[in-house]
Amino acid sequence: MEPLVVGSMASSSYQVVTSESGPQTRFIARSLHVSIVGYSSMEHCSRFRQALLRRNNLLRSPRQDTTCMLRFTSQNKFGGDCRKVQAAVDDFYLGRTLRVPVAAACLRNHDKDESRAKDRLPVPVEETRYFNFIVIGSGVAGLRYALEVAKVGSVAIVTKSEPHESNTNYAQGGVSAVLDPSDSVESHIRDTIVAGAFLCDEETVEVVCREGPERVKELMAMGASFDHSEDGQLHLTKEGGHSHHRIVHAADVTGREIERALLTAVQNNPNISFFEHHFAIDFLTKQEGSSVRCYGVDTLNIKSKEVLRFIGGVTMLAAGGAGHIYPNTTNPRVATGDGVAMAHRACAVISNMEFVQFHPTALADEGLPIRPKHRENVFLISEAVRGAGGILYNQSMERFMPQYDSRWELAPRDVVARSIEDQLKKRKEKYIYLDISHKPSKEILSHFPNIAAVCLQYGLDITKQPIPVVPAAHYMCGGIQTGLSGETSVWGLYAAGEVTCTGLHGANRLASNSLLEALVFSRRAVEPSIEYALGVGISHQDIDEAKEWPRVIEASAVLDKFQLQNISTFTACQREQLQQIMWDYVGIVRSTERLEIAQAQLKELESVWEDCLCKHGWNPLMVNTELCEMRNLISVANLVVSSALARQESRGLHYTTDFPDLVERQRFPTFIFPSFPISLKGNSQVIYKMPVEPARISEKRGDLS
Repeated sequence: MEPLVVGSMASSSYQVVTSESGPQTRFIARSLHVSIVGYSSMEHCSRFRQALLRRNNLLRSPRQDTTCMLRFTSQNKFGGDCRKVQAAVDDFYLGRTLRVPVAAACLRNHDKDESRAKDRLPVPVEETRYFNFIVIGSGVAGLRYALEVAKVGSVAIVTKSEPHESNTNYAQGGVSAVLDPSDSVESHIRDTIVAGAFLCDEETVEVVCREGPERVKELMAMGASFDHSEDGQLHLTKEGGHSHHRIVHAADVTGREIERALLTAVQNNPNISFFEHHFAIDFLTKQEGSSVRCYGVDTLNIKSKEVLRFIGGVTMLAAGGAGHIYPNTTNPRVATGDGVAMAHRACAVISNMEFVQFHPTALADEGLPIRPKHRENVFLISEAVRGAGGILYNQSMERFMPQYDSRWELAPRDVVARSIEDQLKKRKEKYIYLDISHKPSKEILSHFPNIAAVCLQYGLDITKQPIPVVPAAHYMCGGIQTGLSGETSVWGLYAAGEVTCTGLHGANRLASNSLLEALVFSRRAVEPSIEYALGVGISHQDIDEAKEWPRVIEASAVLDKFQLQNISTFTACQREQLQQIMWDYVGIVRSTERLEIAQAQLKELESVWEDCLCKHGWNPLMVNTELCEMRNLISVANLVVSSALARQESRGLHYTTDFPDLVERQRFPTFIFPSFPISLKGNSQVIYKMPVEPARISEKRGDLS
């Protein structure tokens, strides 16, 4: 029987399939065109076509509609009722249904011999969702990108926890942008390059600094509310490393306000579907000659324990950072390096991973009158506190920054963090003080209401007492190498935000440039990724999913409680050990010997952990959140160590006692390239782990072609 095909009619794509139980709907994202496969009469074809056109506001007269082709047969499998088909399409369009029962018959035949079936892994439920664009992450980069591409197609946002739980939500300081007439883009460029220890990509810096003001204005137009002065102008603050007041902020909860505005817009957009509590496991990739192409991602529903596959024309990775490779971090619990690790396994080029930024001033619990109970991340004391006049003292109340840098407390973060580290080691103390109490109480409470409230919970009044602080892992300046349009070395995979290395930050990030970078590159990725989705012409009907990407299964469907408990307990122990290795040997001050110790200990830790998994019945096709996170933490930790060993100089955030000086001939990025040839048959979790290639310093940026 010949299928009915309707093409080139709408911005969304569907495949309608008939079965004994009636029509099923499958989205196929074929370059933003429609393809409908089914059987009906010409009358029903026409009715269905008109319904789709109305849905997408593209209703045209027959004379105008020159792009629509129809092929039909006299077979009428829909029983003359086009309403069933339209209802199925409506359900999909509104994000309510997409399960296709393709595995039912296979399961019945496969398990005739029950005794043999018990020896095999259960066949996972084959559920796939098809979208034009897949966005991984719900921070500023992911949300801003989703809002733009939703204008031309359907978008799925996959996020690991609640929609608001991201590094963006915890950002306090603000967004740096030249909005004061006395400031200049050239000054912002210069400050960024100086803070980045002259390792920044100058073209990238200029693009971000010039486009930044417009991106901030767009946020305001979308409803983000920033602080204003009494004259009605934006209240701009100054932070470490900046030569002018250029930080746009909403008190000390800027990230939360930006997240609120973007989430509101996303939730009101009918073309965007949110999938919260979905852990991204691995990309669905295929090697095509010397290139790798991304078709989507496998995810784990953390609550239901079901694996859900997403396939789309373009995948945007905006999964945030990796602060939890260290025991003390300002990052939320979700920041376990998933994005970088996934991209590395998918053979993306990774760059500058040695540059881990430690924020100089995280709240030191040990110095508080009331000690907090155990918490996953430490509380950040914003850079803006020093920008507003905060002074750093040791526990003898001696101001120490003048002896380290002529900029005193306003030196870049790498300088301040190393200075604090030096004080703590010399004096054998566990924290220092940041004092803002000399400023008027009204001013303090007006500018830092959240910091004041949190400290007061633990018995500390910052208007009268100094704040105990200590450095903590805060931001990854390295990541997936991207071009000026957010493209990676993997076709169909774009990236934005902290997960990337755009070249903006160089060896050290300038304060408040992170939200700016996310805004600029998420916007710059829009047009090229739409063009890619339209031009690549992926026919998802031609993909044999079972052959290309074997389905994984959640571990609790296979292992018993005793096995899972043993694995979980041991994994938690190994995770803490990994974090301690990184803190002890790959911290603010490093040496070649300590880095080599870290490398050896990480290798041993991974081997012991994998032996434990095998001992308790683990199979590479099994997944769960704890183990996937551990795999990613190990991967990112190894990338950091490998990159640090390659850089035989001290620059920015990478300081090594064996090479304490800047070396001009090493003023180039660090790259980790994938191992080729490598079999990418199957999704990358089947490979399970990918060796970290030795990092190397290179004058040329990685090939993104």
